[in-house]
Amino acid sequence: MKKFLFITILFLAIPKLALAQTPIQFQPPKQEFFKAQVVEIVAQGEKTIEGTKSYYQTLRVKFEGGVKEKFTVIENGKDFQITKDQLTKPGQEIVVAKTTNFNGSVTYSIYDMYRLNSIVALAVIFFLLILVIAGKKGFGSVLGMVISLAVITVFIIPNILKGSDPLTITLIGSIVILLTTGFLAHGFSKKTTVALISTLISLLLTIAFAQIAISFAHIAGLGSEDAFALQFGPTALISLKGLFLSGVIIGTLGALNDITTTQAATVYELKSANPKFKLLDLFEKGISVGKEHAASLVNTLVLAYAGSAFAVFIFLILNPAHIPYWVIINNETISDEIVKAIAGSAGLLLSVPIVTFIAAYVFAKMKVSE
Repeated sequence: MKKFLFITILFLAIPKLALAQTPIQFQPPKQEFFKAQVVEIVAQGEKTIEGTKSYYQTLRVKFEGGVKEKFTVIENGKDFQITKDQLTKPGQEIVVAKTTNFNGSVTYSIYDMYRLNSIVALAVIFFLLILVIAGKKGFGSVLGMVISLAVITVFIIPNILKGSDPLTITLIGSIVILLTTGFLAHGFSKKTTVALISTLISLLLTIAFAQIAISFAHIAGLGSEDAFALQFGPTALISLKGLFLSGVIIGTLGALNDITTTQAATVYELKSANPKFKLLDLFEKGISVGKEHAASLVNTLVLAYAGSAFAVFIFLILNPAHIPYWVIINNETISDEIVKAIAGSAGLLLSVPIVTFIAAYVFAKMKVSE
């Protein structure tokens, strides 16, 4: 696949080299996108391409604005394969691509299903569910989620694209996320402060463990086609190892904050239930609860990484080329996910004794009224 990508990039570069020596300039087709509605299914059927069943449709669609022609006929699945789930129905909203070629000819094609209305509706339902169950803290968590996404898209990604070290930028962004989201969701209290300090310490240990694991396993950060493609063009200056570490940090941050917040609250409640508990009592009882929570979260984290690479698991089991399994697992695509899961899980495990000890130390001196 990497060779294929390289050949493709080289092939695309050849016309540019040739054009540099001639006054003739190639003009790429102009693409515009419009929202439209399927008015009528003119024709529909099935076809078989190389033994695989596919479908096709001839649709009459109505544009919802921005195009001179209010109606047009579009072929869906004529020149490519589509599944049964990609068939459209009358009244369904779609995204239409209008392609204007260099000679002035215009073609229309279905670019995608229009689903923004559904996404907005689901987001509203999710928001209401949080408010009903979590109340004011739920509103704070939603606001924190928005801030987290803003930090990633407005601060972390742009600075990485400018050539800044991904690890440094992601760490700074993570600290901002922790401080803002932590206090927004849980308020200003000793419990929140203990949780945030513990999360930061655990995160630094996770980074250290991940760096050792990357070096030990000879991970180059080229485990995906997207990462491989970043080696070319303006993104070639990005450190792929640093980008890999950034992924570990972002992927682990939420789970770390979850376990430290829960542990801090647990130790606090133990102290409130029995003011006579000393540091050792709080630590022993808190660590007992923490072990259960950590075991559950480790499984959750591994499943999250497995879910993100589910297609890889399918090819691993199917193995159409009959490649030895040790070769497949040794491949960086698989190794990347394994290292991510191990590094993230190690951070979660280390966070349990860290937050439990800090919380026990702080709350052992606390009066119950605090």
